[in-house]
Amino acid sequence: MLLIHGWSQSQLCWKRQVESPLAETFRIVMFDNRGHGMSERPLTPEHYLDEQRWADDIAAIIEQTGLDRPILVAWSYGGFIVADYVRAYGQDKIGGINLVGGAVLLKPPSFDHIGPGFLANAEGACSADLSTNIAAIRRFLRACTARPLSDDDWSGALSWNMVVPAEVRAALISRELDADDVLSTLTVPMLVTHGRADAIVLPSMAEHVLAVCNTAEASWYEGIGHMPFWEDHERFNRELADFLAPCVS
Repeated sequence: MLLIHGWSQSQLCWKRQVESPLAETFRIVMFDNRGHGMSERPLTPEHYLDEQRWADDIAAIIEQTGLDRPILVAWSYGGFIVADYVRAYGQDKIGGINLVGGAVLLKPPSFDHIGPGFLANAEGACSADLSTNIAAIRRFLRACTARPLSDDDWSGALSWNMVVPAEVRAALISRELDADDVLSTLTVPMLVTHGRADAIVLPSMAEHVLAVCNTAEASWYEGIGHMPFWEDHERFNRELADFLAPCVS
């Protein structure tokens, strides 16, 4: 499986997957998106606005790591990146998609299906003023889960978020995105994992995916926010393993 993290995040968010029994059964590849984590972080927008660049990133990782029809597990903004890849390269080299709190529409100014936990903090998170930036990311992180993270988890998440420059965050959300063309023609299986209490990407986004994509099936998490792979990792890992089994057989 190829794990694709979200906006302002890092591959470190997948800790509860790579340190679980999943890793004993399946090959797991994770990486930092361009502009994030330990990847290069150029600040000019052109590095982030071209959908072909995002598609090429995924294609290069699949090729260079020798993945054979991997499942793409895409959290949040990762849904856009998967759509970029499928639009450019098709579906032949992947076995399925797991959208996790996945975003497939980004249409200003209405921002349908995007929640207040993101909208209220996006401007501050893209600010050049460091104190404003930090305060916005702290609020954003609190909105990501239905229950507070532990102190260690909170400090780790805050750290990997703050590694991402404000200019990169701003460039990512300046794109206008609509993945319906990909969803409506998808033939590989899709698992739509979504928390009912998600305040970042609203549950209505998942409902939209289910309505547009004929191969999509839902897994709803009651009382869970934007991070089901962290908030209820045991269930998430079990369901991911079940989803992977027929896809890789």
